[in-house]
Amino acid sequence: MKSAVITFPGSNCDRDLAVAIERVTGHAPIRLWHGEQTLPEGLDLIGVPGGFSYGDYLRSGAMAARSPVVGAVVEAAARGVAVLGICNGFQILTEAGLLPGALMRNAGIRFVCRTVALKVENTASRFTKLYQPGETIHIPVAHHDGNYFADDATLDRIEGDGQVAFRYADGINGSARDIAGVLNAKGNVLGMMPHPERMVEPLQGGTDGARLFEALAQSVLERA
Repeated sequence: MKSAVITFPGSNCDRDLAVAIERVTGHAPIRLWHGEQTLPEGLDLIGVPGGFSYGDYLRSGAMAARSPVVGAVVEAAARGVAVLGICNGFQILTEAGLLPGALMRNAGIRFVCRTVALKVENTASRFTKLYQPGETIHIPVAHHDGNYFADDATLDRIEGDGQVAFRYADGINGSARDIAGVLNAKGNVLGMMPHPERMVEPLQGGTDGARLFEALAQSVLERA
């Protein structure tokens, strides 16, 4: 699987994501700086990592969404390349218009950092197909602005179209309908606040995140 992980000023989970992808798939991602205007040819996956891009000024992800590389990511997503945005990466993807909704300050105005239970809602995507419908998995979160918001019409639409990938089993941040992860309409872009890269081997406390990366690698082989 040929992948790339983007680093923005303030990213702090880019190396974690790159290590997880290599550990699970056996292939090290290409590391890209946000100022790049083009992407390498033949990418199967683009990773947009967590952190605090541009210090979370204005709105989380708003400045990073205007970085040169994001225009290339939008074009790649339109061609069907898989794009995974985690935490700040999820915020960037919503700000770039690749995913519906927005991420706001957590209810209670508190930073949340712990392992949480997630309910798997969609198992038909290339990211989630190795999970079971309704399965509960455990993935760490670490965010201050993870409160997912969309208007009722948008929420009804993404629910009806199967675009909700993960839901918090217990409300932790005020997210509308406890949404923790969202797919685009085509199913090739996933944004999620929890960090699957932090749960890929037993030493991390579990391997529930590994199946997401395994599913992506399997999807690449099936498309070959």
